[in-house]
Amino acid sequence: MTGPFFGVERLTKRFGGLTAVNEVSFTLAREEIVGLIGPNGAGKTTLLRLITKILKPDSGRIVFNGEEITALRPWEVVERGIAGTFQNMRPFRHLPIIANVMVPLVAPRGRRRGEWVKSVEAKAMDALEFVGISDMALEPASALSQGDLKRLEVARAIATEPELLLLDEPLGGLNPAESELLAKSIRRLHKGGRFGRLHSEGPAVLMIEHKLKELMSIVDRVIVVDYGEIIADGSPAEVVKNPKVIEAYLGSSHEAPGGSEHAVA
Repeated sequence: MTGPFFGVERLTKRFGGLTAVNEVSFTLAREEIVGLIGPNGAGKTTLLRLITKILKPDSGRIVFNGEEITALRPWEVVERGIAGTFQNMRPFRHLPIIANVMVPLVAPRGRRRGEWVKSVEAKAMDALEFVGISDMALEPASALSQGDLKRLEVARAIATEPELLLLDEPLGGLNPAESELLAKSIRRLHKGGRFGRLHSEGPAVLMIEHKLKELMSIVDRVIVVDYGEIIADGSPAEVVKNPKVIEAYLGSSHEAPGGSEHAVA
């Protein structure tokens, strides 16, 4: 394989006269957890939707595992090994929680990667245990709180064992203890601890999150976006001291990032 594990090149998306993502370029290594932050309306979620092909870019390229995937459809991206969660959750509310996790496992990728468990049901239960809601497995998804719905979304994404995991505010709606637990679980997943079993390597992670304290504790690198453009890319320590980043946040929070978990959207 040549080139980066994952990368976007001059990715651009416009909505009428608004340029939501403006020629964004970055790469991501397999061994990284990267945080994606920025003020409200900065283009973060749009960027994730472009990567998962929910949205079609106006220009630019997306490369994954040495292959250009810009023209692929959403299910083809999942088949290649990219899975994600989003703020607008759409579970099958009348199905049991475990059935919501079993659905992606009947896809070709889920079936191929199920050799290490006895059944799809067992693998789904492992994913629910990993995010901490296995005790509710047989209840309908409609019974879940907003925070637990976020954990269900993470379980659905990790069940397919992606090589790249995209997370859009996975800690939203969780209390501090739950947030810390799930953040540590994401780190453990990345390091190779999948559903209680040890593997050689977990997925790379690209993660949007409001809760900067938890985010900064687990990421290796932070990319900061403002008005659809990258304004900083570096370690957490470097980014929080970057004058451009501080300026970008002053208009909404009057604090540098890291000073408040409410500074980002």
